[in-house]
Amino acid sequence: MRGTMATEHEPIRVVVADDQTVVRESVAAMLDLYDDIDIVGVAADGAAAVTVAIEQRAAVVLMDLNMPGTDGADATSLLSEQAPDINVLILTTYGDDASIMRALDAGARGYLTKDAGRADIAAAIRTVANGQAVLDPQVQQQLVRAAMQRAKPAGPGGAPAIPSAAPPAGLTPRECEVLQLIASGLSNRDIAKHLVVSEGTVKTHINNLFAKAGVRDRAAAVTFAFQHGLGPTP
Repeated sequence: MRGTMATEHEPIRVVVADDQTVVRESVAAMLDLYDDIDIVGVAADGAAAVTVAIEQRAAVVLMDLNMPGTDGADATSLLSEQAPDINVLILTTYGDDASIMRALDAGARGYLTKDAGRADIAAAIRTVANGQAVLDPQVQQQLVRAAMQRAKPAGPGGAPAIPSAAPPAGLTPRECEVLQLIASGLSNRDIAKHLVVSEGTVKTHINNLFAKAGVRDRAAAVTFAFQHGLGPTP
């Protein structure tokens, strides 16, 4: 079991990193009200976030992107290299494609905008602490659009890629269906409703297809889907 993973009897150890004192302290105080979340440190910049997270054996760092010195994306990259067991959840006002992709490429497990409510942030912390990815619905849609643009040249004359005869990476038909729904921007809950199965079953399918496709998060999964003609149906 990973050393920073919260157990059934231990709260999730969280560090809040934001250069704005009011935001940092407010978010920390708000989240500390949950019994299963323990705010073990705060930081005003990325370098401090890395140091505090490692010293405090954090399970999750709630990371802003725009901070002085070492920004959130660079800090995420440093944590990925130095302490890969620590999961980063981005919480920022920036929702543009470049910011999203830079953070996810650096190794962030999740990405929320600051429009998210307290319950949404707490739920996202629990999700990434368990090794799952979580994306704000707006962010998910932007990833879909970006992946569609990248996929355009895949076929002859710039046409989108077409599905191969056999499922890619040995995916089962059900896993292909789940991947296509991910690429459509659906959350795990929405996928479960669509397929009339439990969220636990959906998570199992996602873990399996991620392993087979060699991807670690939804962003990479969306790109993989479009590269193999498994994007949303018209």
